[in-house]
Amino acid sequence: MIKWLQETYSAKVYTFTADLGQEFADPTRFKEIEEKAYKLGAVKHYTVDLKERFVKDYVFPAIKANGLYQGIYPLSTAVGRPLIAIEAIKIAKKEGISVVAHGCTGKGNDQIRINITANAYAPEIEVLQPLIEWNMGRDEEVKYAERHGIPVNKYKKYSIDENLFGRSAECDILEHPEIEPPEDSREWTIAPEKAPNEPEYITINFEEGVPVGLNGEKMSSIDLLRTLHDLGCKHGVGRIEHMEDRAIGLKSRETYEVPAALMLIKAHKDLEKYVCTKQENSFKNMVDQRWSELAYEGLWVDPLKDALDAFINEINKKVTGSVKVKLFKGSAEVVARESPYGIYDMNLATYETASTFNQNLSYGFIPLFGLQSKMGFLIKKKIKKNKK
Repeated sequence: MIKWLQETYSAKVYTFTADLGQEFADPTRFKEIEEKAYKLGAVKHYTVDLKERFVKDYVFPAIKANGLYQGIYPLSTAVGRPLIAIEAIKIAKKEGISVVAHGCTGKGNDQIRINITANAYAPEIEVLQPLIEWNMGRDEEVKYAERHGIPVNKYKKYSIDENLFGRSAECDILEHPEIEPPEDSREWTIAPEKAPNEPEYITINFEEGVPVGLNGEKMSSIDLLRTLHDLGCKHGVGRIEHMEDRAIGLKSRETYEVPAALMLIKAHKDLEKYVCTKQENSFKNMVDQRWSELAYEGLWVDPLKDALDAFINEINKKVTGSVKVKLFKGSAEVVARESPYGIYDMNLATYETASTFNQNLSYGFIPLFGLQSKMGFLIKKKIKKNKK
């Protein structure tokens, strides 16, 4: 893309790599990327460590929103794109750059996530998508790279995205939904059948909806995610195969490895349900679904998201406590929870004779609670009778 921009537009190209904690993210790898950029004629290269901001401003809000698109996908790639766009705009403004280019195709969601955010933060800066403009297929791209001495892996099967919160894979055999994903489409997690034969129990600690420690020990956000990631991978937790609805209308089949994300969202949702009323839980489910749709569709800057965040943050003020999770053969099962704000009273709930709950109140409650349902049912019978 660097060479194509130079040839097509006689452009001076600045390059930017975001460190969101992807697995290859080590100083050696980032140095290789920088060296390659300069060899291809980049004027200046930026490598920016965004891990702390990514976790604090994007991952934690997703956890508090129990962010699962279509109830399955933990939005690992989706929540990283707005941050990348914002940082790219910052660099563009600093360097006086008038056009930002990215490598998204015209078929996916990432173009929407990046373009909308970039256009909102800097309407005066043009966003260019070379993969749309150059109209080359994969084979032609490989030939173009070879002609210009650009090293590429022509045998790479999958399109991969990684960050601290998860890994996604698509393309090649995964484009055939009638075929089970091959093992080589996964890289992080062990196959569940090969996972340890003994379960492992962990306790995740939360403060106001944010994970802050493990087994009672305070940890930094990044260390906590890394530790949960390693534990989940060891037990084959977090493998997802998903036929999802893209924002542009196409269906897409992808595989995800999201061990830390899955454990944290499951634990958070359980603790949240424990400390909230029935009415709060019912409404929060609707808010979470809409929040997840906005995040997935790249509408991070939409005012509705701000309003939903306000509700979510208010609810999470009492989501403090600990959740015990059992890891075993690909599953992460919540088995216990504890909170000073739990809406549970054993003296009321117990079926023992010592219960303080006055069951005689049911005689008055049930007729009132079911009054309209009963009347509606009788009217329905009356209508059927009159039609005969």
